[in-house]
Amino acid sequence: MPLTPSAQYSVTLRVEIVDRPGMLGRVASAIGEAGGTIGAVDLIAIEDDRAVRDITVAGGDQEHWRTITAAVDAIDGVRVIDTTDRTLLLHVGGKIEMRNKHPLKTREAVLGLGDIGPRAAMPVMEGKAMLFKEFGGVDAFPICLDTRDPGEIVRTVTAIAPAFGGINLEDISAPRCFEVEERLKVALDIPVFHDDQHGTAVVVLAALLNACRLTGRDPHSLRVVIVGLGAAGIAVTKILLAAGVTQIVGADSRGALHTARADYLDGSIPPMKRWFAEVTTADRRDGGPAQLLEGADLLIGVSGARVVPADALAAMSSDAMVFAMANPNPEVTPEEAAPHVHIMATGRSDYPNQINNVLCFPGIFRGTLDVRAPAITEAMKTAAAHAIADVIPDSELREDYIIPSVFNRDVADAVAAAVADTARRDGLAEAGDEVGYADTETHRVRAVT
Repeated sequence: MPLTPSAQYSVTLRVEIVDRPGMLGRVASAIGEAGGTIGAVDLIAIEDDRAVRDITVAGGDQEHWRTITAAVDAIDGVRVIDTTDRTLLLHVGGKIEMRNKHPLKTREAVLGLGDIGPRAAMPVMEGKAMLFKEFGGVDAFPICLDTRDPGEIVRTVTAIAPAFGGINLEDISAPRCFEVEERLKVALDIPVFHDDQHGTAVVVLAALLNACRLTGRDPHSLRVVIVGLGAAGIAVTKILLAAGVTQIVGADSRGALHTARADYLDGSIPPMKRWFAEVTTADRRDGGPAQLLEGADLLIGVSGARVVPADALAAMSSDAMVFAMANPNPEVTPEEAAPHVHIMATGRSDYPNQINNVLCFPGIFRGTLDVRAPAITEAMKTAAAHAIADVIPDSELREDYIIPSVFNRDVADAVAAAVADTARRDGLAEAGDEVGYADTETHRVRAVT
């Protein structure tokens, strides 16, 4: 008994047809004789003596599709280029989306409040989800977990991961954040990104690239001091090393970190700080930030309020650069630093050169999801940093404008394109991403705190 065509089994045939009278009729007859029902015929392109058309056909089941396709492909002068399951296509990227209730037109947003508990954190995560949607067209759903146990976090996220295309981790303190991220990367086949680490690092590198461009410096020759060796400090160190910076010293609450410090020698130091001590400059200087700044070109602060005495900045090199990113109160204020530094950046929106992660995470997820890459690599992060920096042309670079505005709508698109291109170059893009479904569909990402 012949199968009855049904919209449930609707397929779109993309067909190349020699452009001469009667050819489309022959295709329609072949589909009818094979038991299919034509729903629509759309002209896609005319190339020389050939036309490309999309023909929507209802069949009886998937095996029937193959019969119909073979009948069309057997016609002399006709070639079936592709077939698309129209029902499955409706599911690509999901069938629901997030919508922001309030427009984002000003810089005021509730972010970066730290460990305030899962209930109080929900407005923070909602704000993050709004930024994903507004700047990257990415649907992010906020989930706040009532636990600090790394194992429980990993188990919970792994269990709910099939519903999402990527994981954005937020406000998980060091050293737990390193364990959580690494375990999730191993367990899951979707991108995992801890924004407090990597978003900060990407935007710091972008600001540094432009600061070097403006002052004629080479990153390879910079002497860098990093104050604060938690999640952000470690990630910043990694991306600077990848960018060619070789002279880095760091300090935490116990002072300068090196391989002769007592907690390194007795083995009580956390693994990531042990890594830092082993890969950074091995001059074993002791002391706090004030002692380490002598001769430094760049100070990066990712620690706490007012931990750097302004007078200590006078010992830095000429044309010194300071990125003081503790928020809301930086390690040293721009007003205090002004007599001693050439370029100043902070994490605050009321000063020039705001180093804000919103310049990174919407675009980096957009690009990753567009090509269905299973991970966000160091190369993709570096590409994102260069894309952010390149948004500002040489003619517009100034001491107070080394990083684009958070409202610059070119940034997310530039980052997404650079990340997607890098994924393709490195063989991480899923085959067929060029079909372009991601251009018209949003993707879901979960913000986990």
